[in-house]
Amino acid sequence: MKVHQAEIVISAVAPAQYPDTNLPEIALAGRSNVGKSSFINTLIDRKNLARTSSKPGKTQTLNFYLIEQALHFVDVPGYGYAKVSKTERAKWGKMIETYLAERQQLRAVVSLVDLRHAPSQEDIQMYDFLKYYEIPVIVVATKADKIPRSKWNKHESRVKKALSFDANDTFILFSAVTKQGKEEAWQAIEEAIK
Repeated sequence: MKVHQAEIVISAVAPAQYPDTNLPEIALAGRSNVGKSSFINTLIDRKNLARTSSKPGKTQTLNFYLIEQALHFVDVPGYGYAKVSKTERAKWGKMIETYLAERQQLRAVVSLVDLRHAPSQEDIQMYDFLKYYEIPVIVVATKADKIPRSKWNKHESRVKKALSFDANDTFILFSAVTKQGKEEAWQAIEEAIK
């Protein structure tokens, strides 16, 4: 998809604030510093529509981005960030869970993991949660440019093994720096919103 129009429409914390449209939604979930904002910005060819922050854990709301008047990207608060109190984390958890489990417009979740490291406990929980609720999932392994190409297979296998990856799901190696995986990501998203 060639994106000419993209804007943030609302930052929501409760269902009453979600956009009242029937547009399909693609949620983006991942650890605080996995590169979600960079992923969004790469896909929509913008430098900073989604704010990248040197302080992880900044997104504390569900941010709805309207893309080409055709779909919403929903940026979910990053998980696994230590500087946030347990009560805050529990609040986010509830908010994320409510959105993912109950939102009719949700078509798929892009679950971002860092290719350089084995998936965290939270990454695994997120994947299991999506499988449990039968929500289509697209696993995007970010920061591929930070690993020599010759080691991609090894890292990919490690991620898939840790997640008990379902071969029916889509797995994409991605780099915001080289744009590796951008086309595949759009293909998977377009497939999901058909």
